[in-house]
Amino acid sequence: MDDALAFSALVLALSGQLVQEIHSRVSQQGFADLRPAHGFAFARITAGATTTAHLADHLGVSKQAAAQLVEELVRKGYVVRRPHPGDARARLLELTERGWAATRAADRAARAAVAPWREALGDARFGALVADLTRLRPSGPIRPAW
Repeated sequence: MDDALAFSALVLALSGQLVQEIHSRVSQQGFADLRPAHGFAFARITAGATTTAHLADHLGVSKQAAAQLVEELVRKGYVVRRPHPGDARARLLELTERGWAATRAADRAARAAVAPWREALGDARFGALVADLTRLRPSGPIRPAW
């Protein structure tokens, strides 16, 4: 296999493994009712001033699909809708304390999930890998692979 194909396969495999590992660890911390896609939504909501339309754009889904996801997160107690100060038709989305707790759990899970990688490579090589991947990262949101 040439380097380009090997790189593609490795990045895709590591990405999938990382998402599943984080999800598993978040579930074990008391958030078993969340799916990986919820974490991508939380990432946009924590940025602030987020509406369902913004979330749809961030996730690359229809407004209807984003509205269903938001309704699910509201029903589960992770998100609340607040009046938008500049648009009476829109609602701003905010995480509840439970939503912030899930976000903190995901941060812990992400650190734990990559700890074996850091250990295998050592701090210097791991730091260099992060720096290299930072240079390669795409612009725009990190989206789930629907």
